[in-house]
Amino acid sequence: MPKPELAPEIAHFYSQVIDENARLSTSADGRLELIRTQEILRRFLPPAPARVLDVGGGTGVHARWLAEDGYKVELIDPVARHVEQASAICPASQGDARALDAADASYDVVQLFGPLYHLPDPEDRRQALSEARRVVKPGGLVAAAAINRYASLFEHVSLAHLHTERLQAAISKILRTAVHEGGHFTLAYFHRAEELADELRAVGLTDVQVFGIEGPAWSLLKAVEQQPGDGPTDDLFASVLTAARMAEPYPELLAASSHLLAVGRAPM
Repeated sequence: MPKPELAPEIAHFYSQVIDENARLSTSADGRLELIRTQEILRRFLPPAPARVLDVGGGTGVHARWLAEDGYKVELIDPVARHVEQASAICPASQGDARALDAADASYDVVQLFGPLYHLPDPEDRRQALSEARRVVKPGGLVAAAAINRYASLFEHVSLAHLHTERLQAAISKILRTAVHEGGHFTLAYFHRAEELADELRAVGLTDVQVFGIEGPAWSLLKAVEQQPGDGPTDDLFASVLTAARMAEPYPELLAASSHLLAVGRAPM
C-alpha cells in the first residue's frame, strides 16, 4: 500500500508560515501548555532510560526535555524542516503517524503531540492511534494530544474580535463541524474530551484518562498578553497554572481547556 501523504496546506503552513520551534516558548499560553504537558506526562512515564517514540514531534520541543530527563528519544515528523531541526536533539526522520517504520512492540512510550490535530478523517485518526498501539510494548504508554472543540471560541474572545461577523461565522462552523479548513491556521480537527477517550479505547488501549492541559483560565492569560504593556504578571501566570491543576478532578471543566491530553496503556 502507498504511504499516506501530508495535506499540502499543512506542509505549507509548517514549512513556510509558522516557526513551530518557538510556539511553546514565545507566548504565555504556550509556556503554560509546555509546563502542563510535562507535569502530566511525567506522572505516567516509566523510569528513564525507557525508549520513547515522538510521533509528529515537530522540531523536538518535547524530545529535548525528555532526553534531558534521561529517556532514549526518537522522533518522526512529516515536515522536512522539522526533522532537520530536531536532528540536533535526538535521532529524527521523516515519516507519517499513519504508517510508522517501526517494529511491533518496540517502544516503552509512544506520544502523538500533533498528529491528531491535523487528521479530520476519523479513519486517519484511527490508523494513527492503531500504529501507536502496534509499536508500543505490552503495558506501554500511549499519550495523544488534541485541540479542544471549544478552543477557538475562547481564543477569539481573548483576541477581541469574536464579535465580528466574519469570525462568528468561522467559529460557528468549527463548533458545528469540528473542522477548521484554513485561514489564520491550517486544516485541523477539534476534539471533545469524551470523543478523544473513545478513540484511544477503540484501538485497544486501556486505563484511558483525559486531562485539560491549560485549564479553564488560559484565555485570560492570552487576553492580557494582547494588551499594551508588559504582559501577564508572574502572579497571574501562577494563578492560571494553579487553576489548571485544581480543575483536574472536574471533567465538566475539560471543555474550557485549549488542548487535551489523553493517556492509555497497551494491554499486557
